[in-house]
Amino acid sequence: MRIRTTPTFVSAAPEAFACVGSVPFPLQAAEPLLIPGDGEPTADSIFSGVTTFAHLPFGACFSPLTGSIPDTDLVKPGNTFDIAFVGTPFDTGTSFRPGARFGPNGIRQGSRRLTLYGGYNVALDVNPFKDWARIVDCGDVPVTPYDNNMAIEQMTKGHKKLLHTAAKATTIKGPSGKTHTKPLYTKTGKVHPRIITLGGDHTIVLPILRSINSAYGPVSVIHFDSHLDTWQPSVFGAGRSKTASINHGTYFWHAAREGLIRNGSSVHAGIRTTLSGPSDYRVDKEAGFQLNEARLIDQIGTQGIIDNIRKAVEGNPVYLSIDIDVLDPSAAPATGTPETGGWSSRELRTIIRGLEGLDIVGADLVEVSPPYDNQAEVTQQVAADVLYEVMSLMVKRGPLIDVSD
Repeated sequence: MRIRTTPTFVSAAPEAFACVGSVPFPLQAAEPLLIPGDGEPTADSIFSGVTTFAHLPFGACFSPLTGSIPDTDLVKPGNTFDIAFVGTPFDTGTSFRPGARFGPNGIRQGSRRLTLYGGYNVALDVNPFKDWARIVDCGDVPVTPYDNNMAIEQMTKGHKKLLHTAAKATTIKGPSGKTHTKPLYTKTGKVHPRIITLGGDHTIVLPILRSINSAYGPVSVIHFDSHLDTWQPSVFGAGRSKTASINHGTYFWHAAREGLIRNGSSVHAGIRTTLSGPSDYRVDKEAGFQLNEARLIDQIGTQGIIDNIRKAVEGNPVYLSIDIDVLDPSAAPATGTPETGGWSSRELRTIIRGLEGLDIVGADLVEVSPPYDNQAEVTQQVAADVLYEVMSLMVKRGPLIDVSD
């Protein structure tokens, strides 16, 4: 079997086959042809092919031979995409239970049934797999488990290579029928694809925000979590070394001081952690976040949480970061630092759907630790379902292009 030496999308017509010995097997389709549309056959062949997110086509975005990140001139012309899923198997910034390095594959495993009955999102009235966007699974960024400083550099470089790949959809028609090409928010003057990252522990958001900054500048952050993650390194982990100071509880503190976050227009939702004291909330406010504690939902409901989030970020480029521990451990037990008293999966999905229309430039879901999941793989399934909502939001919003006439 020939191993590809240059990054490309594996493509074949649905009827094409390759052979290993005398056993034929179908190749992964270049477009999601096997994902059923309206009125087409469903519940078929869900166990075949490479396990990508929701059976999306696999894009060999990283070298299959060396595990290295290719230079942009090694990417074949025409291999463009609008949305890419990518894994970052990193968990050496965690403080309690490790295992999130297995999260990317766990989330993909949990996503296998997403298109079992077709990809149509009833609540958002969109089928993200059958709309304008070309969506791929890029596999995982090559990340060392031995050196956190090197790993952070690898994650930054890997995300940036994908982010600065030319998007497939670069034009859109406005209300008057005029064709528009001017991208929203970017510093580069081009339309960028949107990257959805499968973590990994929450440390990965610092390299991601560094990458995002190279295209958009500072962004507003919507942060679903049970923890603040804005702690000063001297508090969270005692800051015993420069390497130790960057971890899954301090990355937003660093991001704020690097100017990656729009101060005052970012927001937490679902917080219910214990603190070192009231000063933690003061430091959090200095980092630029507004606060919605988990218990607030009992007073104002899901719509009140949605309204608070939208008020904080609307009109800005938005980065969406979701820690699975925003959910109650009864809904998502497989996580590194579980906290009781969290939201249900229904509440979280309702709130995420309420973000429809926001200009989301990228997203992640982190802290899924499959070794702690139950036999039903419930955490991995709910993680995949939440990302399905995020993908649906991006597709329904359309390309991030200015359509004002």
